[in-house]
Amino acid sequence: MVRSNPLIKTLLTLKGNARACVWTEPLFSIPWQLYMPYVALYQMALGLTERQIGLIASVSMFVQVLAASVSGVITDKMGRKHTTHRFDIISWSIPCLIWAFSQNFTHFLLAAVINGLWRIPANSWNCLLVEDTDERQLVHVFSWINIAGLLAAFVAPVAGIFVARYGLVPTVRGLYLLAFVMMTVKFMVLDWLAEETQRGKIRMQETAEVSPWTLLRQYGGVWDKVIHSPQTLVALGVMVVINISTMINTNFWGILLTQRLQIPKQYIAVFPFAKSLVMLFFYFLIIPRLDPLKFRRPMLTGFFLFVASQTVLISAPVLGYGFLLVSIALEACSLALLQPFMDALVVVSVDSVERARIVSILHVAMLLFSTPFGWLAGSFAELDHRLPFVINIVLLTLGFVLMLQTGREAGRRGTISAVR
Repeated sequence: MVRSNPLIKTLLTLKGNARACVWTEPLFSIPWQLYMPYVALYQMALGLTERQIGLIASVSMFVQVLAASVSGVITDKMGRKHTTHRFDIISWSIPCLIWAFSQNFTHFLLAAVINGLWRIPANSWNCLLVEDTDERQLVHVFSWINIAGLLAAFVAPVAGIFVARYGLVPTVRGLYLLAFVMMTVKFMVLDWLAEETQRGKIRMQETAEVSPWTLLRQYGGVWDKVIHSPQTLVALGVMVVINISTMINTNFWGILLTQRLQIPKQYIAVFPFAKSLVMLFFYFLIIPRLDPLKFRRPMLTGFFLFVASQTVLISAPVLGYGFLLVSIALEACSLALLQPFMDALVVVSVDSVERARIVSILHVAMLLFSTPFGWLAGSFAELDHRLPFVINIVLLTLGFVLMLQTGREAGRRGTISAVR
């Protein structure tokens, strides 16, 4: 019965780079999931204001724009494998050490600048993962990538126990050191197991004698491919909405719970635990029943559930644990739908020949749209801790309308679309 589950079958039959990427992902995702709920609280405990937290998020976005704009060129010149290894260490291992010993705003700002380079290995890693992988496996592959992070659910309550016993700052410093060790091991093992993709070898040969500046100037022609592909533009719109919503939740969810709802800090880890359990249930029982090449209905449902979760969240009274659990459950179901289908939608929507540079352009555009929202959400949070999540509701509603209208257009034209 277990082996007949399409999700389990995909995991057991993965080969090559897909297997290397999926099986090593817990070493990255688990520590990331452990420290993320405490990031904003850790910064505030060290004296940062909501406005400074929002500014750091915006600066990080700006650096990500620059990194994403050159990620396609670097990935093609250096290759998927080597770009991933070198820039993963730079953009994750080093910032984790800085965060572990940070004392003030300047330290967090420096770490954010270096960490913003992660958009370079994100592009190369994505190419490494998908380029030699069957398209019908992509939703399940991306589901496993997300499941890897959910494994942290089983140890997340331990972080809450440490916060209660040793305090927030010492515990989070320890989590960052743990992240440094686990992530660095992951980067080394992945580099050992992975091989350069076939498309990567071709692009390395094609760009060997071409200067980076020439490759950058060629982006105009690549951009034409993007704007003349409705499916790619849909993918971009979805990326923007989900990226901003995720950024707001990451930076202001913990603040809302502790400052407005008066939830004790040591209980914060309980909610990601509940969220992860719901997502795991959804991944194993619901995702395998969905057609991996039909995106529209799952994503419409995901947007609707995400809006509902944010609405319940801002309606929660002080110590409203029931409201929070409902909000968490709705958000978990929405993300379980949106994340893997969005990632797969991006893959099938872009020209495989120019994958690295098109994905680079998509990330640049996404980040340019997203960058102001860190500062904006921080400014709104100083007025009312619920306002950043009102922004989420508006954006997620726009995402729902975008998917709805795209489906109707495809139907009127009688075309078979990846967003059907």
